[in-house]
Amino acid sequence: MTNVVSREQVEALVRQALKRHQPHAAGTGPVNGAGVAIAAPRLIANISARHAHLSQQALDVLFGPRRSLTVLKPLYQPGAYAAEETVTIFGPRKQMISNLRVLGPLRDACQVELAFSDARFLGIDAPVRVSGDIAGSAGCYLVGPHGGLELSEGVIRAARHVHMNPAEAGYYGVTNGEGMRLLIDSAQSGVLDDVTVRIGADVKLEVHVDTDEGNAVDLINARKVTLERTR
Repeated sequence: MTNVVSREQVEALVRQALKRHQPHAAGTGPVNGAGVAIAAPRLIANISARHAHLSQQALDVLFGPRRSLTVLKPLYQPGAYAAEETVTIFGPRKQMISNLRVLGPLRDACQVELAFSDARFLGIDAPVRVSGDIAGSAGCYLVGPHGGLELSEGVIRAARHVHMNPAEAGYYGVTNGEGMRLLIDSAQSGVLDDVTVRIGADVKLEVHVDTDEGNAVDLINARKVTLERTR
């Protein structure tokens, strides 16, 4: 016995198949095999205030030999934390910013992340870079309770970015290094483009913007934030 399939049923099956295999539209999630939308992962958007990352060698110079960082509070990303230690940063204009928080864990190279207004106040021409890309960036002078250290490079304005794991990247349909768009619904609503995707196995979905960007769109009091792919 042959089952007859109506034209309407065929068209419905085709629409479901296309919906499953086409890239999902910006602002909408993918669907499962039954055509049901997959729940969006929990999105956190945080303001990343100015801070410093230090190497063990720099920590020894600034705080004394064989020092280790003291955890003040854990941050959202696993293993990351704000340390009790702070330093003072000097720029070429002899201006300074004190109590620059050190974040852990220690890294192989020093890196200072500033907002545009911070860098301008200090007279530092800090380029916009993805964290870790410090070659040829600006320098500064750091002072701690034990000594001072001149950095020939390492001062950047961190590019706005989003951390996500492979499953979350699959949900959004994006690849590492790709740019996304963050839409902020607040009293000062706005859109931030070029949010760089950074994929890692053991990370949580989190957007980082600097204080200038976050304050401009009143991120702290936002009613809703939405992350979209741009291609």
